[in-house]
Amino acid sequence: MENLKAKLIPIDKDSEAIILLHGLARTSRSMNKAAKLLAAYGYKIVNVDYPSRSADIGALAQSCIVQALKQCESETIKKIHFLTHSMGGILLRDYLASQSIDKLGRVVMLAPPNQGSEVVDKLGGWKLFYYLNGPAGLQLGTGSNSVPNRLGPVDFQLGVIAGSKAVNPFLSRLIPDVNDGKVSVSRAQVEGMKDFIVMPYSHSFIMRHEAVIEQALYFIQQGYFAG
Repeated sequence: MENLKAKLIPIDKDSEAIILLHGLARTSRSMNKAAKLLAAYGYKIVNVDYPSRSADIGALAQSCIVQALKQCESETIKKIHFLTHSMGGILLRDYLASQSIDKLGRVVMLAPPNQGSEVVDKLGGWKLFYYLNGPAGLQLGTGSNSVPNRLGPVDFQLGVIAGSKAVNPFLSRLIPDVNDGKVSVSRAQVEGMKDFIVMPYSHSFIMRHEAVIEQALYFIQQGYFAG
């Protein structure tokens, strides 16, 4: 990925921000590598930590995104971008479905369940599933009434990176298509997105790969992924 790295452009320090939203049952630590790499290009990084298992998607979206945006109120910040992992992308879609974000730039979602996940369909009734994932986890099924499928098309500049490597054979077998162990390549997509690529990484670790982070930054800077 040396050629791609050479195409990435440092910006004036803190003239743009990138808000990082981690996934379900994770913490901001899972986005630390992305935070470090992106900050090196001059971006103000807001690495959000939110209690993903404590509430439903709507409540989580409102609380964590509002707090993140407050950290980007400086007049020096001209654009606010987002890099999300898994359910973090659904939180952002939910927030933007009812309110706008001033200075919103571009968004990259890593392994988002934009059309839900069959894992939730098949395991959501288990008490252990609820214990591990909370009320938000139960909202991520593939049915027409699931939160992702009720939100409709996106109307912001979005790039999606899906994973195609599954490291958990049990969960992978619950999904009929090519998948990352939790979300299929096809269900990561959403109507209205500007670009889409598939990379050979698993759901749980896709956000820690430098090649993925570089593609995400390239989209933030150019509006499309590198070929």
